[in-house]
Amino acid sequence: MNHLKPSYFFDLLHFKHASIFSGHQYVWEVLAKISPYLKSQKLGTLDGVVSPGAFLVNPELISIGKGSIIEPGAYIKGPCIIGEKCTIRHGAYIRGDLIAGDECVIGHDTEIKNAILLNGAHAAHFAYVGDSILGNNVNLGAGTKCANVKLDVKNIIIHHEGQHYATNLRKFGAVIGDNSQLGCNSVTNPGTLLGKNVYLYPCTNFGGFAPEDSSIRLESKVNVYPKKTRS
Repeated sequence: MNHLKPSYFFDLLHFKHASIFSGHQYVWEVLAKISPYLKSQKLGTLDGVVSPGAFLVNPELISIGKGSIIEPGAYIKGPCIIGEKCTIRHGAYIRGDLIAGDECVIGHDTEIKNAILLNGAHAAHFAYVGDSILGNNVNLGAGTKCANVKLDVKNIIIHHEGQHYATNLRKFGAVIGDNSQLGCNSVTNPGTLLGKNVYLYPCTNFGGFAPEDSSIRLESKVNVYPKKTRS
C-alpha cells in the first residue's frame, strides 16, 4: 500500500470536490492545486444565512451552501467555497483559498488559509490550520495548531520508510486522515501526516508520519505532592 497517496488518508466518495485529488501520487501535491481549482469555479453564490455583522471580503469570490450559518464577527476572504450546513462562528478568520465540504465547523479564533476540510471536519476553538487538509469527521480540540513553516524556513522534506521526499513546499502544515481526533493544545509540526482514525492526545507535539489506527501520547508522568507547611 502506498501510504502517501490521497486514498490512504481520505474516503472521497461523498466529497463534492474530490476531483482536486485526482492524478496525484503524493497527498501534499494537492495543496498547490487549491488556488487554481478555486479560480476555475463559478463563485459568488451565497445560499446560506450570512449575518449582517459578518465580514465578507471579495464576496464575488465566495460561495456558501444551503443551510450554512455565518455568525456575526466572522471574517471570510475570497476565494473560498463553504459547503452546505456549515457553521462559521463569531471570530473565525478565513484568509482565503479554502475548500470546505458539508457540515464543517470553523469556530471562534480559528484561523484557516490554503486548506481543504472534508465533510464533517471541525476546527471549532482557537485552532490554526494553514496549508493543511482535514479529512472527513476530523476534530481539532481547542488550541490545536498545525504549524506550517520550519524554523529555518527551508522547504519541507517528508521522511518515510527510509525514503526522503522533497515536497518543494516551504509552507506545509498537516494532512489528517478521516475520523482522526486531535486533543486540546496539541501541535503538529510542518509536514505531519496522520492516517485514518489516529488519536493525538492533548498537549502532544508530533511531527512525521503516523499510520492509521495509531494513538500518539506523551509518556511523561505528573506527580502530585502534599504542600510543605511553613514553619
